[in-house]
Amino acid sequence: MPSKQIVGLWMQRLRKLLTQTTAARHSQPRQHPLVYQWTESAGRSTLPRGRVRPTRPLPQPTILGLAPIPFDFTWHMRRLCEDIIRRTPDLSHIDLSRVLLSITRARTRRAYGLQAKVTPMRFKHGKLTQKRRGWMYQVQQYYVGNVEMLYLMSFCLPRFLDLPFEEKMITIVHELFHIAPEFNGDLRRHTGRYYQHSHSKKKYDQHMHTYVEAYWKTNADRSLSDFLQHSFEQLHERHGSVQGIIVPVPKLVPLLG
Repeated sequence: MPSKQIVGLWMQRLRKLLTQTTAARHSQPRQHPLVYQWTESAGRSTLPRGRVRPTRPLPQPTILGLAPIPFDFTWHMRRLCEDIIRRTPDLSHIDLSRVLLSITRARTRRAYGLQAKVTPMRFKHGKLTQKRRGWMYQVQQYYVGNVEMLYLMSFCLPRFLDLPFEEKMITIVHELFHIAPEFNGDLRRHTGRYYQHSHSKKKYDQHMHTYVEAYWKTNADRSLSDFLQHSFEQLHERHGSVQGIIVPVPKLVPLLG
């Protein structure tokens, strides 16, 4: 058999093998746990926690020879978000007990990039399942105790903490405002193509700035936001470490049954 025919035959077999491999990959989606459940009682929690390390060595603080207390970012952020929601009528639909606050590590120290994100735990209009490419999918469900979380609100560190103070406040309100008024696990949907930020993210953030100004006019307790006056490195130098709740990003799970 001529060498060109042999090469052609091998190429046909290789293409067939690649086609079969690709088909098998799409026909058998990778399976992930459908439910994550953590316990929380009497001040104890099994929620996974982690710390964010600085990109350069920093001196360890000492207070009268005692070890410093790590800074719990998610605990402080939850207290601030609770106060913002309580003082902002347009956010009164949010039940923060069903919003899981977490941190995620920034891959780079670049100033531009993801600062924070609200991840919905439901599909459009709060639906639990959705059909995609012939498969029925469900978003992973997160439970803390017996309470199901409808949203995951994540802050990207150190990047978020390195923003100016006012931009940090705008970012927090920005993310809270993404939560649907129906509080059904879906995002707030604006009309038009750009349903998350309407037609202009810049104008959207300007609108969020008015909410922040209104919040300060309610004589809000400034001590709740004091930690935002500091950068990541400043908090790390004061407390020895910055830590918080770190959970996996929710995935779409195929319902193979």
